[in-house]
Amino acid sequence: MRKPQSFRSALIFGGAGFIGSNWARYLLENTDAKVHIYDNLSRPGVRHNVEELQRITGRSGRLQITVGDVRDSNMVQRAVRNATEVYDFAAQVAVTTSVADPRLDFEVNVRGTFNILEAVRKSGRRPFLLFTSTNKVYGELNSHRLMAGPTRYSYADIRGVAENQPLDFHSPYGCSKGAADQYVHDYARIYGIPTVVFRMSCIAGPQQFGNEDQGWVAHFLYSALQSSPIVIYGDGRQIRDVLCVEDLLRAFDAVRVNENNTAGQIYNVGGGADNTVSLLELMEEIRRLTGRRLQYQTCPMRPGDQLVYVSDCAKLRRDTGWQPQISLRETLEMMYAWWKRNRELFAAAPAVERVPAAQLEQVPGVAA
Repeated sequence: MRKPQSFRSALIFGGAGFIGSNWARYLLENTDAKVHIYDNLSRPGVRHNVEELQRITGRSGRLQITVGDVRDSNMVQRAVRNATEVYDFAAQVAVTTSVADPRLDFEVNVRGTFNILEAVRKSGRRPFLLFTSTNKVYGELNSHRLMAGPTRYSYADIRGVAENQPLDFHSPYGCSKGAADQYVHDYARIYGIPTVVFRMSCIAGPQQFGNEDQGWVAHFLYSALQSSPIVIYGDGRQIRDVLCVEDLLRAFDAVRVNENNTAGQIYNVGGGADNTVSLLELMEEIRRLTGRRLQYQTCPMRPGDQLVYVSDCAKLRRDTGWQPQISLRETLEMMYAWWKRNRELFAAAPAVERVPAAQLEQVPGVAA
């Protein structure tokens, strides 16, 4: 059993993104931890996220921001040096991008995670490390029988997918996240590093800038609000379980607090059977909430897409006591309220993301 640490220094790779910035905010508002964000600032919306975090911290000195890439092993090693806990959220997240550029996908998702693991190992500090993986490591899940209803598919034989589901990587993205997932798991076994892997379903909430490849709940909601037509791949009856990002943050906290139970473990994390929705049902829920009807056209299913994915979170609940508390409707209401407060962010695609130079640790070759 490791002694509890009085000083917390949390390093968040991908910390300016949707999940990373929400976790940084949670730590800054609810703990006395120092927060170190490491991000290449390449994604839409990250400037706004960073500015919000800077507003929260003011002149407290609790927030550090490093502009860097996880593929730079030397930079990663310097960042990890003094961390007591590490969160690996940095990733290439789109299946379509992985198909178009599998080398990029491999370099970011596998090599980047390997760089983080090696930096943690060489630090000698054995910090707690949490890695966010994906349900895509389970492939198409053809071993489970499905039932087809008028608005949704559903499992005929199970309520949700548990961690003993055989791995079946599909697409370069599935391969890269799956390989990284297994590296993280094995570094706990071989090197005694207290790692946790979350295989996540659909996460949604405020500060999410979604598109058709990632963040589909946000993509549907904001497209409806802006009268932007979308494309649906398949007949719209595909099912996912949706987890509010606020519940995910509580899960992060739960596995760290219960490290004696969770170190070296893999968990499926999502909204579970009580928070499932199909594409068609989500569009109707958005119409009820906003009065806006989403316009769409259909295209054939994309290879490797899962018709149904629902998380069985029983293992995480057993080891930590965690379970989702926020419904899909409440999540949509939170996202709608956030959009109304920040609709100027959606007026046009942002140009190059920039943060004031004084706030950043400079990296060779990266403009601030």
